[in-house]
Amino acid sequence: MKQKFINYTGIVLLTISLGACSNSSDSAAANKDEKADSTVNAEPVAKANPVSLFDGKTLSGWHGYNKTGEVKNWKIEDSAMVCLGAAKDASGGDLSSDKEYENFELSWQWKVTKGGNSGVMYHVVEDAKYKSPYETGPEYQMIDDIGFPEKLEDWQKSGADYAMNVPNDKKKLMPVGEWNSSRIIFNKGHVEHWLNGEKIVEFQAWDDKWNKEKKEGKWKDYPDYGVAKKGHIALQDHGHKVYFKNIMITEL
Repeated sequence: MKQKFINYTGIVLLTISLGACSNSSDSAAANKDEKADSTVNAEPVAKANPVSLFDGKTLSGWHGYNKTGEVKNWKIEDSAMVCLGAAKDASGGDLSSDKEYENFELSWQWKVTKGGNSGVMYHVVEDAKYKSPYETGPEYQMIDDIGFPEKLEDWQKSGADYAMNVPNDKKKLMPVGEWNSSRIIFNKGHVEHWLNGEKIVEFQAWDDKWNKEKKEGKWKDYPDYGVAKKGHIALQDHGHKVYFKNIMITEL
């Protein structure tokens, strides 16, 4: 009886041990899968800490697009960078960052005056053959959706990837004269536009859909639009007074 009890006990212990090993293996596999999924869905990993592109006091770090010398059509007002709206059209008064960026997260606050129109562009190329940043740089549109004096298409409204991708129904735009918070994420061609805490535009640059939209839309006559992988950040002077502050960028 004693011998049989010992054998029976050994069998039980062996069964428990094998079960534990199996559970451990299953758990490890599950953890591996979970880790893989979390890696796929993870936020972009920043290569650097956020950097301010505006000190609240000067235009240091900025210059007139394709220009040198003093900038006269922008000023500092109540710790905000203010476009005076001196440009007669969409060319001639834009600001360009001194530094170029590739993959990044750019955030800023802004407000327009009644009927105002402006935008933020990225991957902008400076060259004498271009008269304006929009010829090369995709634009996050900023405009008075309600009070603009002309009828606006959805691709012209605030938050849009101008003339390419329209905002979704999560968009919430503050009334004219109140501050909006915006963000652009560009990470290896994956682009997101955020407005007041909501993601309102998402697309993949340079894929078949993007190329089709470019060839069939406003940019069909601008062969260099959106093709640069790296470039300047530009703030648009479209002939209206516009305010910018808390401009921050994180390189990804």
